[in-house]
Amino acid sequence: MLFRLDDIHKSYGSQDVLCGARLQINPGEKVGLVGRNGAGKTTLLRIIAGLEQIDRGEIIFARNLSLGFLQQEVNFSSQTSVLSAALEVFAEINRIEERMRELEHKMQTASGAELELLLADYSDAQHDYERKGGFSYHARAESVLLGLGFTKSDFELEASKLSGGQQNRLALARLLLREPDILLLDEPTNHLDITAIEWLEEFLLSYRSAYIVISHDRFFLDRVVTRIIELDRGRTATYTGNYSAYVEERERRRAIEQKRYEQQQEFIARTEDFIRRNIAGQKTKQAKSRRRMLERLERLEAVSNDNRAGDFRLKPVARTGDRVLVLEDLSIGFPTKRLAQGLSFTLWRGECLGIVGPNGSGKTTLARTILGKHPPLSGEARWGSNVVIGYYDQQLAGLDPQNTVIDELRQLDRAAKDGELRAFLGKFLFTDDDPFKPVAALSGGEKGRLALAKLIYSRANVLVLDEPTNHLDIPSREALESALDEYTGTMLVISHDRYFLDRIASQILYLDGGAATFFDGTYSEFFEARRQQAQFQEEARKVEAERERASRLKAYSQKPSATKRKARPRMPEIIESEIAELESEISSISEMLASKEAAQSRETVLELSARYEQLNNRLSQLYVEWEETLLESSLEEKEK
Repeated sequence: MLFRLDDIHKSYGSQDVLCGARLQINPGEKVGLVGRNGAGKTTLLRIIAGLEQIDRGEIIFARNLSLGFLQQEVNFSSQTSVLSAALEVFAEINRIEERMRELEHKMQTASGAELELLLADYSDAQHDYERKGGFSYHARAESVLLGLGFTKSDFELEASKLSGGQQNRLALARLLLREPDILLLDEPTNHLDITAIEWLEEFLLSYRSAYIVISHDRFFLDRVVTRIIELDRGRTATYTGNYSAYVEERERRRAIEQKRYEQQQEFIARTEDFIRRNIAGQKTKQAKSRRRMLERLERLEAVSNDNRAGDFRLKPVARTGDRVLVLEDLSIGFPTKRLAQGLSFTLWRGECLGIVGPNGSGKTTLARTILGKHPPLSGEARWGSNVVIGYYDQQLAGLDPQNTVIDELRQLDRAAKDGELRAFLGKFLFTDDDPFKPVAALSGGEKGRLALAKLIYSRANVLVLDEPTNHLDIPSREALESALDEYTGTMLVISHDRYFLDRIASQILYLDGGAATFFDGTYSEFFEARRQQAQFQEEARKVEAERERASRLKAYSQKPSATKRKARPRMPEIIESEIAELESEISSISEMLASKEAAQSRETVLELSARYEQLNNRLSQLYVEWEETLLESSLEEKEK
């Protein structure tokens, strides 16, 4: 056991957040923590991290447990570069490194017994340095930074001047490099593009220690967790399996709980009827006994329908022509930078095209180009007949901060009455006096819901959605998915929510590095096709690497045998030359480990790391031999 929380209670004023939460995490467990916004997920992680105090309950930690908590707000000193901030994690290795440099300096002028002591100290320090990963820590730091979306040109940027998203990515990199006994990750994918998210998934899949992760990214949870803990009404419930398994089991449990509730309600109704008919009659003792029994009965709660997720049912829309959108050799971007070229396809009525790719690959530019808000570099985008477009802008630029919520909706139908508009807004959680709030006073999630309300009220028959789930929690996303499943119009959807895309998209357009890949199928099918292609390329690379190793081995076998080389005297200069060659090869592998290609392939990193360790072991042996040769030469000089 790493830690256990037992009957945890936590309130803020009159608001109860945790009401008897229980949780135990064991070594190596991969746990997802889910629940709607405001359920207390972040509070629970902060309690585990020691940043919040509990009102009641017990917390038991294993001895010497190391925790790593990814907070949403981080700050770095003004003098620290990105790479230096990442390397600060290895303070102990840096201390050993400084000690080794100090010993090397002293060894230059020492002799005799003093030199022997220095060599012994240096050997111990070097062994400790190697055991703690000293020969590979710099390459590991660069590999993690590259994997999380930084470039080598970013390494010398001042960390304190990074954007909020970049600082969060740097904080995540430092946390992953620390490798604590348990990682506490609060929305780690928030500031990552799809490439970085996939890298993080591979990293966590091979991570040996335990972690708890809060995430709205259900595809991510499906890949990286084997246990789900649901936080609902202050209590925890545990489910075995990934997110999809949790959804299935949750519905089964809810059906059972609802049936038990209904059976209890029937029993209560029969008993109350018996009491009412007999309390003053011949069976008064039985009636009173049953009344006392009802008073002591622990009442079950009904399973909530939870309409708080919103009612996103779409109104009927007018029919478009068969060809909704035609792209002919379209190139998009800016005069100084082409983002994608050669885009040619037809989007037919009723289809949904999912657009994915790394940040900066041109997804939003493509949407703005086909909407006529941005000029194409070349080619053409043509809309079909009878098309009415509804556009959801991830920046929510279509909302007027001076308007009230109800006035934003009234713009779409000036003749609509307040009662109709308020009833419609109620489906999007705008209740009581919410419709009369100014847009400027709304939270990000509320603005997102209002933008979706406007889009759905407009009865557009083509929806262009740019990150529509950004401001929605999981239940709201599920409600939107269900609505779009029933939508009879045509959709183009830009989203980093791969689970959402998997539910609604029938084709995938992947943009990356100026190239555009069109795939006819769901996101899961596209993901599997990419994975198989990457596996094929990795196998081909291994075959080529094996061929190159065989060639080197053949050339090496033609050199004098090892026994003959061992028989020849080993002068310090010869050993130093071999050391220099090894250090050069180690440096090359270090650069390869830090490359973008290696960062995207777990197998490549493992293979290079193994070779790196092998060479370092040989380097350590050479240093020992070099030290022994120096000592022997020193003794020979004394004997003369």
